[in-house]
Amino acid sequence: MKHFTFFLAAVATIACLAALFAPAPGRADGQSAPPFVTEIPQGYRGWKWISSAHEAGKLNSLGAVLGNDVAFNAFRDGKLPYPDGTIIAALHYRNVPSDENNKVFGQAQSFVPGPPTNVQFMVKDSAKYAATGGWGFGHFADGKSGDAAFMKSCFPCHEKAKATDLVFTHYAP
Repeated sequence: MKHFTFFLAAVATIACLAALFAPAPGRADGQSAPPFVTEIPQGYRGWKWISSAHEAGKLNSLGAVLGNDVAFNAFRDGKLPYPDGTIIAALHYRNVPSDENNKVFGQAQSFVPGPPTNVQFMVKDSAKYAATGGWGFGHFADGKSGDAAFMKSCFPCHEKAKATDLVFTHYAP
């Protein structure tokens, strides 16, 4: 019986050590999870409005920029760098003319959000996203996350906004 107990203890110890030194889930090379946001933050549609944006050209997009409470307070108070826990959401839609509104105005002047194109997130976690300036970037189209190749362009672009902690948006009071 003593040998059997010793055998069980040895097997349990080996299993624990194997789990401790095993590669991260889904990664054969042992590296950590992707350095970008892969899950849509819960409740983002209930966050506070920070600003709006219109991107012309090929994008022809209208955007609503929302923030969780940490983000909203930091934007409102002008706090830079943004504190860990800041999450910014950018909801993007096609910019389309409103036939209904333009009939009332008598001319083409009203544009509204059309079909959604994507939702983007910035998540501030200085430790987890240290390699990308403390920010995790996420892009979701039809609820699906952008892949690693797609996400590589986020940080180099946002790095150009160093003076505002990699954030392009400004608070619109």
